[in-house]
Amino acid sequence: MKRLLVVIAASWIPVAGAAFKCTDAKGITHIGDTPPPGCKEVMMYEVTPSGKVLREIEPTLTPEQAKARADAAEKKKAADAIAAEQKRKDLALLSTYASEKELDVARDRNIEPIKGRITSSQDRIKAVEDRQKKIKEEMEFYKAGKSKKGGEMPANLTDDLKRAEGEKTALIASMAAYEKEIEDIKAKFDADKKRWVDLKSPKAAPSTAAAPAAPAEPKAAVKKN
Repeated sequence: MKRLLVVIAASWIPVAGAAFKCTDAKGITHIGDTPPPGCKEVMMYEVTPSGKVLREIEPTLTPEQAKARADAAEKKKAADAIAAEQKRKDLALLSTYASEKELDVARDRNIEPIKGRITSSQDRIKAVEDRQKKIKEEMEFYKAGKSKKGGEMPANLTDDLKRAEGEKTALIASMAAYEKEIEDIKAKFDADKKRWVDLKSPKAAPSTAAAPAAPAEPKAAVKKN
């Protein structure tokens, strides 16, 4: 204990010409005109001859420590970007809608034209089906030999039937895409409404982003001399 007190006390005694000083992990103080080797892995201070600290010098990092610090900085940068974007979205949401009802109206307004496209596709499918029916009836007419002109069935009827089938398939696929688009819009507005309600809650802090920031890298304890 007495030895430790002597070491601590010695660290406060000005040394003529000393420029760099540190206390290593074992509590031993190192002082020198140039950075002492024992200060490599701990916080070092540039000091005046009287002991006044001019600046702090971070310890030299190992490759592993340097990588860990760079990774932590990158994670924090990404988290900060997410937080900033969430804050921007929150402010836009609050400034765009004054009530839940306005969100419902906006949702329905976005869905309405898509429903119109679905109705149009349904009408076109019905027209295609009518055309298919007529083509098939004409093909049966030729197969039964009832044509006054006689002869083989025109090849264009087969081509017309294939085109009609392809058109119907495409229309059905487009309707499925429209239905999916409507579901996506509903999901988006449901999420926006929930977020809006949360932000309007007395406990909410609109300026605080929802995304948690990456934990800051722990700093080594520094004992200033």
